[in-house]
Amino acid sequence: MVLGGDAADGTGCALSGRDAAMDGALAALYGKGDGKGQAGKERSAGLGASAPSVARWLGDIRTYFPSSVVQVMQRDAIDRLGLSTLLLEPEMLEAVEADVHLVGTLLSLNKAMPETTKETARAVVRKVVEDLEKRLATRTRATLTGALDRSARINRPRHHDIDWNRTISANLKHYLPEYRTIVPERLVGYGRASRSVKKEVVLCIDQSGSMAASVVYASVFGAVLASMRSIDTRLVVFDTAVVDLTDQLDDPVDVLFGTQLGGGTDINRALAYCQSQITRPAETVMVLISDLYEGGIRNEMLKRVAAMKASGVQFVTLLALSDEGAPAYDREHAAALAALGAPAFACTPDLFPEVMAAAIEKRPIPIPDTV
Repeated sequence: MVLGGDAADGTGCALSGRDAAMDGALAALYGKGDGKGQAGKERSAGLGASAPSVARWLGDIRTYFPSSVVQVMQRDAIDRLGLSTLLLEPEMLEAVEADVHLVGTLLSLNKAMPETTKETARAVVRKVVEDLEKRLATRTRATLTGALDRSARINRPRHHDIDWNRTISANLKHYLPEYRTIVPERLVGYGRASRSVKKEVVLCIDQSGSMAASVVYASVFGAVLASMRSIDTRLVVFDTAVVDLTDQLDDPVDVLFGTQLGGGTDINRALAYCQSQITRPAETVMVLISDLYEGGIRNEMLKRVAAMKASGVQFVTLLALSDEGAPAYDREHAAALAALGAPAFACTPDLFPEVMAAAIEKRPIPIPDTV
């Protein structure tokens, strides 16, 4: 894309029509305040304090740019120009392109949101949540159902439940060369996950402001896991206090509006609560989602992790559950957890089902190479 500007930026080619409109939309957000813009007007970043002006700009960028670019520009507008307060107006929410980051912003504004805006905000959040569920739910259920089945291997399977690779490996000593075959004296198969609970999963989520995207994704995954009869799911959020949102897991939108982004962090207190809720350690997967900036008692936090692992709990630490890679995090705490056999790493939503499947089957966690 070639953009014009001050005296056509020396190119001799001024922009007009749609190109000029696109340049104007970009200049409103990214323009510098040290030159003349179109028609000799002063160029400066700023959409003004007028809500109608912002609404027009939001409409313009949706007209001229694809959805992925619109989402980036909206995010930059909120960060660079302080437009968060305008999101408290229903007409603004109706004009924006909804995405995970916008949901995070809305959740951080939740306590300041007037009643006239809350229903619109919930509708925006629900749209994002439903889109995420469509993207993530089917694969998550399929991956974890397979993991649950494989974790329940039995030695007297029905024919269609036989794990042939493991059965052959277990009976190689019974090979009959004259018949060129193996006589399987012991069958190994998959025990199909019954309707009774086989595994327990605890999602413990840091709700400090930097973890907004992770809170959104974790809430969606929590709802998906809770819908599986073979998994008993508990969802806990924390800052310096701990809130158990398990009873709201049937609706991730309720979960999200039950969080309060921002505040301090007390991981030790959160782990103490989660530890108290674990009744079958050997069948439990504990997932801590946090940047590990601990405001509580560090040594006690590490002792709790060690105690849970010693009791048989599969402990997974995610520095982030988002598409954005590894965030800033406390490297000393991450190294200490790794020394306990609980490596900390950032995880994309697409990788999360594989991470959970590995934890359920008690095999090595697939840690991304970038960590």
